[in-house]
Amino acid sequence: MNFDLLDEHRMLKELVRQFVDRELMPLEAGVLAREAGGASPSLPADEQARIDAVTRELGLWGLDAPADVGGADLPAVALVGVNEELARTVTPYTLPPDSPNLRMLMATVTDRQREAYLAPYVRGETISAIGISEPSAGSDPAGMTTTAVKDGDDWVINGRKIWITRAADADFTIVMAVTEKKPGGRNAVSAFLIDKGTPGFTVARRIPMIGGQSTYEVVLDDCRVPGWKLLGTPGQGFAPMQVRLGTRRIEMASWSIGMAQRALDMMIDFAPQRTTFGRPLGERQTVQNWIAEAATKIHAARLMTYDCAWKLDEARDVRQEISMIKAFAVEMAYEVVDRAMQLHGAMGMTRELPLHLMASRLRTMRIYDGPTEVHRWVVARNLLGTRA
Repeated sequence: MNFDLLDEHRMLKELVRQFVDRELMPLEAGVLAREAGGASPSLPADEQARIDAVTRELGLWGLDAPADVGGADLPAVALVGVNEELARTVTPYTLPPDSPNLRMLMATVTDRQREAYLAPYVRGETISAIGISEPSAGSDPAGMTTTAVKDGDDWVINGRKIWITRAADADFTIVMAVTEKKPGGRNAVSAFLIDKGTPGFTVARRIPMIGGQSTYEVVLDDCRVPGWKLLGTPGQGFAPMQVRLGTRRIEMASWSIGMAQRALDMMIDFAPQRTTFGRPLGERQTVQNWIAEAATKIHAARLMTYDCAWKLDEARDVRQEISMIKAFAVEMAYEVVDRAMQLHGAMGMTRELPLHLMASRLRTMRIYDGPTEVHRWVVARNLLGTRA
């Protein structure tokens, strides 16, 4: 059993690490200052454009996109290392295009949609969003009430979607809607591509989240969508939606490893420097236990995540492993970051260190894309045979 990355994937991970250290880490001071001042921590337009140009020059765009639309077609295993490195910094940056929506498009697009949506998305010319959750339907898609009704060649969509990232900036949004109601609540769900500015599609409000993040609520009021913008097979939208969610959950596990590693590195650097009652913190058994436990759990999470990604690349059913790593890695990282904040004392409570932004991000990740409790329930349900 070989746990080593292929040389090209190891070199890619190192390239991203160098990019993070050279380009993103120096921007952290500005990110922290903006967040502390009540502004968005996101990069200003000029910095975003410069970083985009750097990553494009380095060949870091479209890493997991199909080769026939300009991507590198890399496996999930390669992306674990990439996302771990990106998460070591609180400077917010995503390599174009965002993988979860990309994967959903890859699994469903027609030739016409490939040209109109997938190819420009891979080239970094467009921004996407996805609307799944509703005010009364989050982790349980059976509670979805947004509907899409066929009207001639078009579909007419009505409902509300919430907790949508980038909805105000997106050139198109993938919207999940019920296209056929069935007994028992297992309704047929379909996905639709809705362009920015489509009549009846309104971004109703921005919702400020912790850590300077934002999501949006969207209203669909007799929103008419041409028939060719149905994504995938009518009534079969759940499976590609799970492809999208699974991709994000592996990303979250990878991000959690990166954040936990950064926090651990900060503990290791700080513990020998800080002296209390005549002894360095690094000589305290509690601190030593925190560091040892963090290193052990990070190692475990990393192996679990690579195992899941490898199985995904082998086309195996990884739904249980995805729930395992999403729950374990996020909770692990939240604990490690919290202990790093405790170790740093009063300084750990300031907005001058990146720890509070990492903690806020991880706190939201404990909810996003399925709360920890739901993922643990999924694992237990499968093991106990209570799926019915």
